[in-house]
Amino acid sequence: MTYDYNDMQIFVSNLMKNRETDEVEFKSAKGGFPKSFWETYSAFANTHGGVIVLGVKEKDDTYTLNHLTDEEVDKLQKDFWSNVHNKNTINSCLVKSSDVQVAEIEGAKVILFYIPQAQREQRPVHCTLDAFNGTFRRNYEGDYLCGRVEVSRMFADADITRPADGRILKNYTWDDIDMSSFEQYRRLFATARPSHPWHTLSDEALMRKLGGYRKDRETGEEGFTLAGLLMFGKYDSIVDQSCAPHFFPDYKEIPDDTSITRWLDRVCPDGTWEANLFQFYRRVLPKLQQVIPTPFLLEGNQRRDETPAHESIREAFANLCVHADYSEESSLLVNKYAHRIVFSNPGTMLISRQQYYQGGESVCRNKSLQQMFMMIGSAEKAGSGVDKILKGWETLNWKRPYPIEKAQPNKVELVMPLESLLDEKVLLELNHAFGTRLKNREQSDIMVLSLALTEKVINNERLRDVLAMHPADITHLLQKLCKDEFLDSTGHGRGTTYTLKGATSDAKGATSGPKGATSDIKGATLDAKGATSDIKGATSDAKGATSSSKGATSSSKGATSLSARMSKDKLRGEIIAYCSEWRTATEIAEYLGKTKPYIRNRVLPQMSDVLQMLFPKENHPGQKYKVKEQ
Repeated sequence: MTYDYNDMQIFVSNLMKNRETDEVEFKSAKGGFPKSFWETYSAFANTHGGVIVLGVKEKDDTYTLNHLTDEEVDKLQKDFWSNVHNKNTINSCLVKSSDVQVAEIEGAKVILFYIPQAQREQRPVHCTLDAFNGTFRRNYEGDYLCGRVEVSRMFADADITRPADGRILKNYTWDDIDMSSFEQYRRLFATARPSHPWHTLSDEALMRKLGGYRKDRETGEEGFTLAGLLMFGKYDSIVDQSCAPHFFPDYKEIPDDTSITRWLDRVCPDGTWEANLFQFYRRVLPKLQQVIPTPFLLEGNQRRDETPAHESIREAFANLCVHADYSEESSLLVNKYAHRIVFSNPGTMLISRQQYYQGGESVCRNKSLQQMFMMIGSAEKAGSGVDKILKGWETLNWKRPYPIEKAQPNKVELVMPLESLLDEKVLLELNHAFGTRLKNREQSDIMVLSLALTEKVINNERLRDVLAMHPADITHLLQKLCKDEFLDSTGHGRGTTYTLKGATSDAKGATSGPKGATSDIKGATLDAKGATSDIKGATSDAKGATSSSKGATSSSKGATSLSARMSKDKLRGEIIAYCSEWRTATEIAEYLGKTKPYIRNRVLPQMSDVLQMLFPKENHPGQKYKVKEQ
């Protein structure tokens, strides 16, 4: 693999400027190989990976080059390779030779180490022989030492042969099962799969098939499993110390003004119903799906009330139950706000963020629960179901759902916005505030400003999954918007937040159009119902676009207009012709009039036979593509 020298310089320079990301760590190393390196190695490996840069020192939140000598660079590399294979230093070597690179900036050398995220079965990665005293994880404040319970959960998650919900519970009988729930499940199962052969099975046989009851072939022990009790059990039996004592499924509908009332509606264990997973699912799902608009659709002569967005809600709810770690001290929580739904389950993500969005990775903490929900049509077994969640939201042109991970206690939140991606009222308000200054801004700029307007305060972490961009690219975008006086920043480092710049002075000279006015923002076309953006097929020119009542088309860099419905062969041919020199995914997307996530995640991976990458890491922030030499 060949590395572009100039690109490496740019990459390191950007890292020094974009210091708020939790995926980059700078260390001086002037006095020798830093011991704290291995703590950060452990933290990155146990979280989402990252880059460690040796040869940069920090003082007063300013990063300067340390001017390592050639001898120091050689010594640091030798120290790394000798220690990364030493179990006394780190228990797992995750890096390859291509993951360690030397770059030069302004005559000073630095060393970059790309630390990948460890696979589920490789964790915990620890920097002493004692995993319980040397395992670190990363949060927005830096590296932290994991406690004994957190390390134990990593070991449990690593054992893929023993799913968490397959644990056999001692001394549990059918008296601990709510038979009403089990019978209701049977009826729902029959409706979802009317010809399935399991319908004729006895209660005990069906419970075995579902994984709610099993026999351990090694020990001969048999009985109800954790999954069986969580799904169909009586609440008092579930919260027994031998089962899941922290289990407390909770749904709240929270108003905008919480000073009047804390919630408008709530479903939680209150003694009036058997609060198992199945009953929680049955009671809460209809409340969540009420927020989805239901168009009038006919299939044959029957009206179809179920839409892809309804399926998104159902899949997200099933994921909440299936992927939760029921040994954590927190429990399931669903909060419905006016503008978003938040699913919060205890535990950590078992796959990387990239795998999460790509789908196809069937990694599940509770396989029996997954089977139970799948049999009633409420869970995907071939992956995380994220594709279904995202596609359903796309049909409504709503903001993209995104996950948030929290630590101590560990939680994974899935936020599903109930707002349009580019709402007409928001765009008109931005036009009123900034006037013609918005003309020809990138769509990513408009999305950031829209988010800043609706959410008041934003940061790098909030924008990562909304924009599907690398954290370094997001920071560069935020800095550009601050420089152009669209945003104000507060704080420094990883704690930097951004707000929309005061609009009073800018808005005085701005005039807003009538209610039905259209806004020429990167070719987006507004109508009375909302906004259609290039995500739905509209394309824009790098320097301006012409809009019409039906959409917008454009050319890029003088090229002829490229059809949004281009055939795969034509798309492939255009990319091959355009990539006669190194091109970024952004440049390719702009040239073709497509979105960057579509090009980067769906098109380019299928062209590895003709395209080469500048860097071995596919998600490298400086990644470029070029046609392979014959």
